[in-house]
Amino acid sequence: MAKDIILIDAFAQIYRGYYAIRYLTDATGRPVNAIFAMSKFLLRMHQEYPSESGAVVFDLGKPQFRLEIQPEYKANRPPMPEDLREQLDSINELIKAFGWPVTGLEGYEADDVIAAIAADQQDASIRFISADKDLAQIITERVKMLAPNHKGGGFELRGPQEIREKFGIPPEKIIDYLAMIGDNSDNIPGLPKVGPKTAVKLLEEGGSIEDMLAHPGSISSEKLREKVVENADLLRRNVNLVTLRSQLPEMPWREHPESLQRTEPDWDKLRELCDKFNMRSVRQEIDGLAGAPVLPLAEPESGHAQPDKFTPDLFG
Repeated sequence: MAKDIILIDAFAQIYRGYYAIRYLTDATGRPVNAIFAMSKFLLRMHQEYPSESGAVVFDLGKPQFRLEIQPEYKANRPPMPEDLREQLDSINELIKAFGWPVTGLEGYEADDVIAAIAADQQDASIRFISADKDLAQIITERVKMLAPNHKGGGFELRGPQEIREKFGIPPEKIIDYLAMIGDNSDNIPGLPKVGPKTAVKLLEEGGSIEDMLAHPGSISSEKLREKVVENADLLRRNVNLVTLRSQLPEMPWREHPESLQRTEPDWDKLRELCDKFNMRSVRQEIDGLAGAPVLPLAEPESGHAQPDKFTPDLFG
């Protein structure tokens, strides 16, 4: 029977939780909003998405190969907020205490590592948690996205059919689609005045960017034909930028299978973290899941915001 591997885009989820819950501190005044959000998310993952295999995947360092292609890649993004940076070590500790291995590869983005694991683990059914449209390019019947459902909460499972319904094209054309429309959040300029609908029309007529450049006559609109030909270098550069690297120089999970192996949560460690950050509601949920507590429920100090008062849907 094929195993199920669940992969989590770490920073996508961390940022989502950080912005969903703001200005929470523990009894000492330390920011805990992202810690609390991640604890609620991981609790729900434990209850609703059990699997023996999985990992939380982090970006590690700058993607030098993309910066060589375009030095301005993601240059428009602001630095990480300092109050979030202060919480990262504790979030990492929390993730491991919930039984999730942490992985990543220096110089590569989480999306590349997720793509590489999906390509390498051919005997597994892959589900990855992200809303990043770049990852739509790796979707197959075996590899599917769990995207936050902003309307109903929870996740929306996206396979090839759902991608076609959402974008108007199949997953195998996502790279060319993104190369044409660009991505403001990554500082990737697309074809001037070409949006999603026009990009879909071009792909329906021309097949692919390389096909269009080889046979410009396949494009019925003279104006669009000229635009594609005049921007050939930009389009080829963008294709190189947005293509995820499924073959990495190192694939540590091959030599160390435990790097994709989830384990039972360390309930006492989780109780300790809950008490440290005054997360009473999370502590009570953990006690309900794990049985009689070994550690007593700590009383919070007064005068500070209690994170357990805030329970937004961190999946939506």
